[in-house]
Amino acid sequence: MAVSGTVKKRLAWSTGLRALLMLLFGIYCVIWPASALSALVVAGGVVLLIAGVLGLWGLTFGGVRSPTYWWDVIRSGLAIIVGLLILISPLMSTLLTATFLVTLIGIEAIVFGAVEIYFVWRERAVYGTIWPAALQGLLSVLFGLALIFWPLFFSLVGITTLGILMILFAIGLGMFAWRLYRAA
Repeated sequence: MAVSGTVKKRLAWSTGLRALLMLLFGIYCVIWPASALSALVVAGGVVLLIAGVLGLWGLTFGGVRSPTYWWDVIRSGLAIIVGLLILISPLMSTLLTATFLVTLIGIEAIVFGAVEIYFVWRERAVYGTIWPAALQGLLSVLFGLALIFWPLFFSLVGITTLGILMILFAIGLGMFAWRLYRAA
């Protein structure tokens, strides 16, 4: 089935609009990373609130009681509570969320680096030279420590990196939209 020219043009316009919105949010992330991080956390709070309300709505009016009914009620209730807490105090929620997630990633980097150093040391007879793998493990541990000691800085660096990637992807998507439009 062939696609008509008007459908191709609509697809090109919608793809171009998506590229424009992605470009604007990417620029926003690069220029104001703290505000963008807060906006993402608030958006997550809204999603949690809506998911909790819809979950309770479905459990109430769905007509079917599953074996996990009470767990679903608890999950939906917690989603509503957390969503409301995020919307009541977005700044505190942003600080806690960013600190928690970056600290979790830091702990993971420390554990993986330490495990890598341990196994490289234990299996050093198998390796020809152990210093590259041991250095990689050491750098992973140091990176994890840096994440733990400066979580807010690294969350802002992560948002800025996300913004740069969004800008690059938006440029590619815009070029794709232009090619779609020209082909229509």
